Amino acid sequence: MGKKVVICPTCEKLVVWHDENEYRPFCSGRCKLIDFGDWAAGKHSIPSEMGFPEVDENQEKLQ
Repeated sequence: MGKKVVICPTCEKLVVWHDENEYRPFCSGRCKLIDFGDWAAGKHSIPSEMGFPEVDENQEKLQ
């Protein structure tokens, strides 16, 4: 059976998909951290029709 090859979502380099690659689907720890940083900065999101939940008055007082 042939090896599965995927494209790194960050740098678009070809990566062999196997259990020994701790960074999969990324090619490296660097690409994995770049992607994580993009999510944390709000550059990526998952579309949703739900929107943000309403905040009740008691919750606002706690902050």
